[in-house]
Amino acid sequence: MRLLLAGLLISTISIVSLQAQEIEKIGIPGLEEILAANEDQLHVVNFWATWCPPCVTELPYFEKLSKEFSSKGVKFILISLDFPSQIDSKLIPFLKKNKVTADVRVMTNLDYNSWIDKVDGNWQGNIPVTLFFNNARSIKYFHPSELSEKELRDLIIKYKLQ
Repeated sequence: MRLLLAGLLISTISIVSLQAQEIEKIGIPGLEEILAANEDQLHVVNFWATWCPPCVTELPYFEKLSKEFSSKGVKFILISLDFPSQIDSKLIPFLKKNKVTADVRVMTNLDYNSWIDKVDGNWQGNIPVTLFFNNARSIKYFHPSELSEKELRDLIIKYKLQ
């Protein structure tokens, strides 16, 4: 019986680990769908990459606050700009090592100029950047640089309460 329970536990942990690392690949239509979300909910969409030191610095803040605010009507989406060919070799190991469980997606369209204006017309292509929006309330704020945990929290509270 103990052996059976141990086997079930190991199987369950393996499935959870695999499921936690499911990475959705998105192109321009997927990005447009995210940006068109109509529910009355604050969306926090961060564009980042594993090769970007400021992105890696702020990632734990997004992970922490996504857990804290997920039950409070805030939806976090972390869009990785890592190369799609490196999802298995670089991105997934990075996420596992850093215990990232937030919603991570990978942009497959590497022609950034074809889609960055859809996020914000002032975006020059630098990362990290974060978009805060609630289309139901006509709220949109684009933050063009790295955020501290306090800055991220303050912006969530500011735009959540509007």
